[in-house]
Amino acid sequence: METFFDLNEPIIQFTYALSFFMMGLAIALQSYRSSRLELARSLAWLAAFGLLYSFYEWSELFASVQEAYLTPRGIFYLHVFHLTLLSASLACLLAFGIALLRPFGHTRFWRWLPAVVIGLYLIFILLVLSRVALDPIEWHKSAEALARYLIGFPGGLLAAYSLREQTFRLIAPLKAPYIVSTLRVAGIGLALFALFGGLLPPPVLFFPGNLINTESFQRVVGIPPLVFQSIIGVVLAVTVIRAMGIFEVESERRIEVMEQQQILGVERERIARELHDGAIQSVYTAGLLVESAHKLVETDSVISGRLEGALKAIQTAIGDLRRSLTDLHRQPSGESLSSALQQISMDPRFRSLVEIQLDLDLPEGEFLSPIRTDHILAIVGEALSNIARHAHARQVTLRARREQDSLCMEIQDDGSGFTEDVSQGYGLRNMRDRARLLGGSLRIESVKGKGTILSVQVPWREER
Repeated sequence: METFFDLNEPIIQFTYALSFFMMGLAIALQSYRSSRLELARSLAWLAAFGLLYSFYEWSELFASVQEAYLTPRGIFYLHVFHLTLLSASLACLLAFGIALLRPFGHTRFWRWLPAVVIGLYLIFILLVLSRVALDPIEWHKSAEALARYLIGFPGGLLAAYSLREQTFRLIAPLKAPYIVSTLRVAGIGLALFALFGGLLPPPVLFFPGNLINTESFQRVVGIPPLVFQSIIGVVLAVTVIRAMGIFEVESERRIEVMEQQQILGVERERIARELHDGAIQSVYTAGLLVESAHKLVETDSVISGRLEGALKAIQTAIGDLRRSLTDLHRQPSGESLSSALQQISMDPRFRSLVEIQLDLDLPEGEFLSPIRTDHILAIVGEALSNIARHAHARQVTLRARREQDSLCMEIQDDGSGFTEDVSQGYGLRNMRDRARLLGGSLRIESVKGKGTILSVQVPWREER
């Protein structure tokens, strides 16, 4: 068996490099520029890792042929080139893991970590390790071991962990179980690459490479680690290429959303016409009848007072219906949520009745979609209307912040509060329905005489 693997080692190594090359090429050729998934913006690093790592393995495969035509100094530069390819490819894997973690609150400092690691690594092997190594071959092995220990092992584990977080938090809600399963296998493949590619260097003089290396592994297992690495490379290539189908799923979901929006638009137009041609005209006619009856009675009578109250109620109803018509015709705003909340807090309808304080902690440059912004504003508007009409509050505090990939919002007043029976009204049901439509939830905490807290938590991006 050892003889078989020794004779076929070049073929195995070529296959190993080819699997990473195919993975990198497939990602590079994939069109995902229009995708909203964070994975799409991070895949360029994985493509660079696959291509650079395949070039490194191929260059190592033909190193003996190249060295036959070079001077000792040329061989040294060739080794430097090989090690630069190795460290750059592993740093790209580290950058892939860091890029995937960005949506979960990590700072921009980590973006520069791969470049810093490569710089420090090259400085160390060229200026320090080259002076203490006994010979060029030992220097090359030691430098390769350091690259795998310091960059490959943590980079592979970080990439595996980050891909798992992306899969379960952002991709699983797209309801594509086969993609989720494929990405889980890809994550396991990255973790195995960290073990086999990061902890099994060639034999070196320092720990742990003097104990755990490619030769000791083959003596214990009987099979060279390159065989397992080739299997891992093929699994990675197949799973990552299959996982590219997530962008087709995303496109299908977006087309479905567009179709639903078109259907909703037609339905809104129908309701608007019915309101304008039916309800408003009927209420307006009723107002005229009440007004004509008011003119027939004495101004100081009880009936006159009742008719005046009825007329004001009808005028208020007409105003509400006209505002509903405006909302039905209104297009999504497209402005940032911070600006929209500041604008609604200055609305004279609310500002003249209660004092509104804002506590906003929303990221600059990251916008909710226009549809989601309009739903959030509708919830806020309904809540402020209820407070102004029923709560008898003097102060309202509106808090909004982004936690990981969710929008968390609270509207707190110091009003009279309400009982559980009142919380079943149409306005509150409408707010709950909107929150549920956004894939989130709405919770109300109210104590009679001590005010109300309305809490809304919805995903920052569409889940479909």
